[in-house]
Amino acid sequence: MVAFTHFTPDVFAPHLFEFQRGILAKYADTAIRGACKDEWGFPPCFDGNPAKNDHWFSKWFAAAYAEHTSGRDLVRDALLMTFGERGRQSERQAAINHYMELCRQRNAAIECDFYDAVKATFGPKGIVATHPTWWPYPNVNEIKKNGLDWWASRRDLAQVDEVTPFCARTALAKKWGSPIWYNMYYSSKLADYETSVWTHALGGGRINYHPLFPVPSPPGWSHEVLLRGGMTRGDCRVRLLNFIANAPIDCPVAVVFGHACAMNWAGPGYDDVGMDVASRLWESGFYADLIPSSELADGSLKIDSNGQLRYGSQRYAAAVLYHPEFERPETASLFQQAAKGPTALFRVGEWTKDFDGNPVDERCGLPKAMQAAADSASCAANVVEHLRQAGIVPQEPATGKVGWGKQWTAAPPTKGHCRWLDGTHLWVAGEKDVAGDPIRGTFDVNGHEVTFDGIGVIAVRLDDAGGLAALAAGGLKHFRAGSFEIRLEQPIDLALWRDAAGQMHGAMQDWNGPAPAALSAVTSDWMRLAVPTPILVDSKP
Repeated sequence: MVAFTHFTPDVFAPHLFEFQRGILAKYADTAIRGACKDEWGFPPCFDGNPAKNDHWFSKWFAAAYAEHTSGRDLVRDALLMTFGERGRQSERQAAINHYMELCRQRNAAIECDFYDAVKATFGPKGIVATHPTWWPYPNVNEIKKNGLDWWASRRDLAQVDEVTPFCARTALAKKWGSPIWYNMYYSSKLADYETSVWTHALGGGRINYHPLFPVPSPPGWSHEVLLRGGMTRGDCRVRLLNFIANAPIDCPVAVVFGHACAMNWAGPGYDDVGMDVASRLWESGFYADLIPSSELADGSLKIDSNGQLRYGSQRYAAAVLYHPEFERPETASLFQQAAKGPTALFRVGEWTKDFDGNPVDERCGLPKAMQAAADSASCAANVVEHLRQAGIVPQEPATGKVGWGKQWTAAPPTKGHCRWLDGTHLWVAGEKDVAGDPIRGTFDVNGHEVTFDGIGVIAVRLDDAGGLAALAAGGLKHFRAGSFEIRLEQPIDLALWRDAAGQMHGAMQDWNGPAPAALSAVTSDWMRLAVPTPILVDSKP
């Protein structure tokens, strides 16, 4: 054990909240509209080996730990947590649970105070932005950095980073009431951007370009045109969706992973948040939100008035409880309630100990209706079979991949169909041309027939009678829904939507001159959008 001065903020310092607010206050008299914060947390440990990792402490951390554990000594318990001691396995597990929970709660509290401080400094419309992640995958790196607090770190829009799994992106959109999520993305390869424009859109999100790569490059990076014309057009066609996006993508399955178990290196499921189950469900076309069990504590994951498991605006047809070891009784209570409603329940992993490492009765009171599976593959198969029998229509199978190294998860393809929670149906096509491929045909939208001819993007929302409520389309030539029809001699990128009073409004992209008669007949209120000039970078060999 060593003690030294480390030049990083002490997460548990009592003056940290005041210090954070003081930084923001220095800019209160500027025209700044908000503030960003990302990659917050305690100094991380990189190798993932608990026996070799450091356990950081300070006098304030030790005081908080003692209060959290009724007087235990953090320095003494660091030895127990790291190496274990004969006959003290349960005590070791309990110490780890409390240590990691304390880290998560404190980091989340700092993030949420930052949110409140931005609003207090810049007004209620001040934007709080940028992802809370440090490592873009919910694994040991995040566990040791911030207690894997993504879902508790408040933002005005759901935001993630780089190769964050899609199941986490969609869950954060539900948590923060965000119709879309933004992924801070960069790559050294232009092709990755061209793919991601479309996979992000089909998965319910958008790219936050950070930074504009490839730029004058490090050795081994290619020099290319960054936003060549096709990519600019494709990205601008995707942005048309923003005009009509009122709700996030529909994910009928919740994968609820045991937060304590995933963070306990002396337990049965360390560094395992159920990603394999979630990815298998996405691959089958039944999208899943990844949610930690800690979201029960503040009522974010709850049973709604219909008796259905709910997270934000998402109601779940099925839920998987993944590795419930070390959970508290509230988890069993929630799923006992859920068993009385329409959400089908599944489980992977046993529950033999409580949060303090004490033995509990088998399954600790989980409902008998919760179907157990031996592994992730069989669990996912059981969920898919149930959803098919229940008549739930799958969306586009996630045949793509996103990740780094050995951590790859399911991602949508560059062509396909999905639905949003408000009944909007979206088709995207960027498989062959990054500017968008043709989308033509007649499709069923909530029991109504819709015909269209466009390029890259078509999103349609109908009212209960089958009338048009909203439309976003790239290169639109023809659209028909019931008695509503548009025919255009020249294709146009456009969006149409009704306001609360039922009045139609529109946006046309890259169109000069008067609106065509077919569009002026729909509405006289047209916004005009320009397509930016592509950005070029050095093309030297």
